[in-house]
Amino acid sequence: MAKPAPATPEEEPRRSRKRKPAKRRFGRIRQLPSGRFQARYTGPDGVDRPAPETFATKTDAEVWLTRKEAEILDDEWIDPDAGKITLREYGRDWIDERPNLRLRTVELYGYLLRVHLVPTFGDKALSEIKDPHVRRWRKKLLDTGVSEVTVAKAYRLLKAILTTAVDDQFIKRNPCRIKGAGQERSPERPVLTVAQLYKLADTIEPRYRALVLLGTFGSLRWGEPAGLQRRALDLDAGTVRVERQLMQLTGKGPVFTEPKSAAGKRTVVVPEHRQSLVVPGSHVLILDLPQCSRLYETGRGLHHEQLHECLHRPSLSDVEARLQVNVEMKSDQHEDGRAGARAGA
Repeated sequence: MAKPAPATPEEEPRRSRKRKPAKRRFGRIRQLPSGRFQARYTGPDGVDRPAPETFATKTDAEVWLTRKEAEILDDEWIDPDAGKITLREYGRDWIDERPNLRLRTVELYGYLLRVHLVPTFGDKALSEIKDPHVRRWRKKLLDTGVSEVTVAKAYRLLKAILTTAVDDQFIKRNPCRIKGAGQERSPERPVLTVAQLYKLADTIEPRYRALVLLGTFGSLRWGEPAGLQRRALDLDAGTVRVERQLMQLTGKGPVFTEPKSAAGKRTVVVPEHRQSLVVPGSHVLILDLPQCSRLYETGRGLHHEQLHECLHRPSLSDVEARLQVNVEMKSDQHEDGRAGARAGA
């Protein structure tokens, strides 16, 4: 019986080889002793970084790496270490890096940051501030009695700071997303009638008469008539030129600044009683304010907040009562001074 022919090399069965897993083109994955999977990648800055969390399956880790690679290719990658700067530090820099802000605005932003933002977010990294944190912060302010107007201002500031953080690629998304939270809704205040206004001008201390008339009929902001000089008046034409304003800044006292906006530099018509505005000297303040500070010192003259409240109260008797208190205070001071002089004699 013939023996079967030996198998040729071509006919020999091939031995199966165990293939090594293909090396990943981007990133690396390894299984930890816990059984979970860790993903790592090298960022555009050359730094090797792990994913912020581990994954239950290898597939989940692969999906995360795929998305991270897409971010890099689309130029949407954000350095996760950049967002570790605190809101306190970034907020201060944000204000300092805006030299064109008005002095009063710088003061307001500093107050809002210090009093309403830093207590909650000051020590938090920018990347740690999330939508729920912002919602709870806003609700807490309202619940503790902070006015809606102030809360709206604080919210707008926080949103502006974090918007810049997005532009600087410190964070990927702004967590301030509450609709309408930055809108101010102030109730309209009652004002004096024209007759009551003239009564106030006749009753008030003479050096404040121009303030009342100019502020009302010239539609001037508080600091604008306070900062006017004689040279700004054209009594023949019946106009006044607004070029600056006097503002009170914490720690600095009264400071002369430009009007609130470019349109604030304007020429307006003065009231009919122009003789109330006549004072000698082109550089003399129209309101005749001793050292430009009496309007701002409580207990000396009429504080601007008192006058503002007077002008927005519906009852003239309330206005006259408040002015009378001011007169009585000065009278008492005068009598005390005379009594002291007699005692010293």
